[in-house]
Amino acid sequence: PERFGHYTQAPAQVGEPRYVWVHAVSLGETRAAAVLLQALREAQPGVRILLTHGTATGRAQGRSLLQPGDVQVWQPWDTPQAVQRFFKHFKPRLGLLIDTEVWPNLIAIAHQQAVPLVLANARMSEKSMHKALQFERLARPAFSGLQMVLAQTEEDAMRLRRLGASVTAVTGNLKFDAQPDATVLALGHAWRAQSAWPVVLLAISRAGEEAALLQVLQQQPQFMQGVQWWLVPRHPQRFEEVAALVQHSGLGLVRRSSWSDKPQPSEHGDAHALVLGDSLGEMPFYFGAASVCLLGGSFEPLGGQNLIEACASSCPVVMGPHTFNFKQAADMALAAKAGVRVTDMVEAVRVAHGLAMQTPHQARMAQAALAFSQAHQGAVDKTVLLLNNLLKT
Repeated sequence: PERFGHYTQAPAQVGEPRYVWVHAVSLGETRAAAVLLQALREAQPGVRILLTHGTATGRAQGRSLLQPGDVQVWQPWDTPQAVQRFFKHFKPRLGLLIDTEVWPNLIAIAHQQAVPLVLANARMSEKSMHKALQFERLARPAFSGLQMVLAQTEEDAMRLRRLGASVTAVTGNLKFDAQPDATVLALGHAWRAQSAWPVVLLAISRAGEEAALLQVLQQQPQFMQGVQWWLVPRHPQRFEEVAALVQHSGLGLVRRSSWSDKPQPSEHGDAHALVLGDSLGEMPFYFGAASVCLLGGSFEPLGGQNLIEACASSCPVVMGPHTFNFKQAADMALAAKAGVRVTDMVEAVRVAHGLAMQTPHQARMAQAALAFSQAHQGAVDKTVLLLNNLLKT
């Protein structure tokens, strides 16, 4: 019902502090919102947050960000009726949209209700810009209706301006300021230190990528020697599908969910068993345990997943040809020698296997990855400064 603007939460009352609405559609945006919210609460004591999401993983992660007085609901569908009910019920004083969430009805009705909207950590790939320009009559009023746009890079700013956005500043990427959970990361690093084999991780994988990896390992079994392969799909609803793929391939399967608090997959077989990361909230563990990772979403034309968390966990990245969603971060990681680019899954398996077996080279890249992630922090402070100025008006 929340998708249609029907709520069980009490409506906003006259005299109560008005919400600052933060929309973080999925898991990555929610992690970026976490560091921003922490700084915003320090700058604006007592601020009440209205937190919305579009995916189950984002919503689950977002629960940990709530404080007394905050509210969490689903993002309303972008219909006039649902969006009007959303604004009438909660009456936010400001809307903060993370990354790319620009919806025509939402922006038009926010303007009617005099609710200023900020697009923070804004990014716009070349592909997405051209797609939006195909619907220019919808896109241009939507982007021009944003009161403030804070772009990740100059390239993002240029493309956003082409769509009609008024870009206030280039503030960098909030995800560089998000630190992996220290306890979960330490468990991964401890695993890496004590494991009999180095771990090679296919991280945040998308449909088609697991099958491509399994095909390479079946055809070239030498790349299973001396290492253990782990797979962590991007979407939890695909865990069973990926498990079936592994079992159908004839390779052994160990599921993370079957381990104790101190995982010992060697109890279930040798390195020829693939490990399925079928748990939530443990990406720092997986990155910490891995000597090297293959970047999901980059081996199919999907734009790649965020590589920053891997680097912050000291995990070098092997990326495929498709990283247009995170072009600048990918280019900077390559320049910093925190990652390498390959043309396809066959080359990725060969390169990752070789890197995992070359301890000195892997150690240098791991240090470079961590240094790269730390060198580009600071977007949160710039963003909060500009939001404070807007909240004072």
